[in-house]
Amino acid sequence: MGTEELRELAASLPDSVRGILKPDAPVVVTGCAGFIGSTLTEALLELGCRVTGVDVLTDYYDPDLKRENMASFRDHSHFQFRQEDLQELDPVELLAGQVACFHLAAQAGVRASWGDYFNEYLGRNVMATQRLLEACRKPEVKQSLRRLVYSSSSSVYGDQDSLPVTETALPQPRSPYGVTKMAAEHMCVLYSQNFGVPTSSLRYFTVYGPRQRPDMAFRKFIEAALDGQEFSVYGDGSQTRDFTFVLDAVRSNLLAVACERDWEVFNTGGGSRVVFGEALELLTGLLKQKVPGIDPVVKYQETALGDVKDTFADRTHVERTIGYRPTVSFKEGLAREVDWAIARRNRG
Repeated sequence: MGTEELRELAASLPDSVRGILKPDAPVVVTGCAGFIGSTLTEALLELGCRVTGVDVLTDYYDPDLKRENMASFRDHSHFQFRQEDLQELDPVELLAGQVACFHLAAQAGVRASWGDYFNEYLGRNVMATQRLLEACRKPEVKQSLRRLVYSSSSSVYGDQDSLPVTETALPQPRSPYGVTKMAAEHMCVLYSQNFGVPTSSLRYFTVYGPRQRPDMAFRKFIEAALDGQEFSVYGDGSQTRDFTFVLDAVRSNLLAVACERDWEVFNTGGGSRVVFGEALELLTGLLKQKVPGIDPVVKYQETALGDVKDTFADRTHVERTIGYRPTVSFKEGLAREVDWAIARRNRG
């Protein structure tokens, strides 16, 4: 993410957040090499925090792309990288003395969560979270930790009859992935209620932008178009999504750390419900402006198991409680992702 964008984000944060995430404040970011985690790490370093980043660099997608995500801060004097598995490291040693833990590490992907591979989702999404929460009970962690901010997903909602969806809607996940994110959310609430561990869970709605995972739709579409290849859409393109720019997802993490309630669950939405087919048309137009002669080709196929038809976040609760509002429009965010992808290609 650009330095100027990160500075603007840091400057826009309220005093309640800056009082916690102040210069030299020690924080942990799990999943620091990922799409959102690397961008959050950059923002925390911009604030002057001392960041311990943990990432096991799984091969769900090419680990070299994750190393690329960390290139801008890997050698930063305030950053320490630990390539370790949350299911094996000592979580008390990791969290002792820290003021905040931003827990983004997870096994991602709705479509890959079926079958034998589910064991990976159970371990990395549920068991790893439980180990961190257990550590948060310990006196050496509890005395300094202001909050654990957990990255959840709008996948917990499944298909809802009423949109926009509020945080009080009955969760109906349609995939094993969504089930594990819901389970970890519930663990956060239980540890808050029973052991006084302060937690905030963020239900992200389809995050996009620079560094987007290579298995996600916009990144796949852009790469396919640049390579002159066909792009496959699951479904007929009429499905809708509440797309959230990555810098706004980061903003929600930073605001959530200053929440004063014992536990909370928040929607992190982008502010508009967009028809997927129309999003691809907009993306095509942006690409054609930047790359003369490009001609993206789209092929439609059956809806994948676990995919939901529509998503749209009600932001009333999150706005009233921690002041989160999306700041980047969908068109602007798409343009930034296109610019990033083309610049990355040009760098070789």
